[in-house]
Amino acid sequence: MSEAKPKKGKSVFTVLLIGVAIGIIFWGGFNTAMEATNTETFCISCHEMEVNVYEEYTDTIHYTNRTGVRATCPDCHVPKEWIHKIVRKIQATNELYHHFQGTIDTPEKFDEKRLQLAGNVWRAMKSTDSRECRNCHGFDYMDFDKQETRAVDRHEGMAGGYDEVDEHAGAAGSGMTCIDCHKGIAHTLPAGYDPEKDIPGESIYYDKANTSLE
Repeated sequence: MSEAKPKKGKSVFTVLLIGVAIGIIFWGGFNTAMEATNTETFCISCHEMEVNVYEEYTDTIHYTNRTGVRATCPDCHVPKEWIHKIVRKIQATNELYHHFQGTIDTPEKFDEKRLQLAGNVWRAMKSTDSRECRNCHGFDYMDFDKQETRAVDRHEGMAGGYDEVDEHAGAAGSGMTCIDCHKGIAHTLPAGYDPEKDIPGESIYYDKANTSLE
């Protein structure tokens, strides 16, 4: 008697099942790696981050405050939306390159490039309408009665949505966003930074040429 041949349908099902299992394992590993690199612990595992910007950050209200609510490195520097997060992770490969090159591995080297590094972050935040700031801060939920007059003038114009405000109200008419007024909120401002040249709505620091060291 001839041996029974395996059914074609069963073989296809087995292959699909194996493929799904491999996909789940791959996705689980990928997502685990993404989350592991999206923590404060990972960020400061690099010497240049721990002894420079992290030390500065620990003296700010984003690190310690009366409510105990903290904004950690990835909260401010890594998008929450998946597509934007992937793009940011790809961009970070350039940072890994410079880490292994020792480009900013001493405080002296870091400070020498601080204006350029800060400029990169400022431009990114400006281009995204300070997206990561807005993960925690919402104009619609601010208690303006507890803010200084100057802050109220800026924030009231933005309440109701960045793109849905009176063009004459506060800073909104100039297309301003959080980073326009809040540079240096968590880290030391770089040498060479001139507040007179960073007037909200008229800042020179969103032009790469003005923060480049070349």
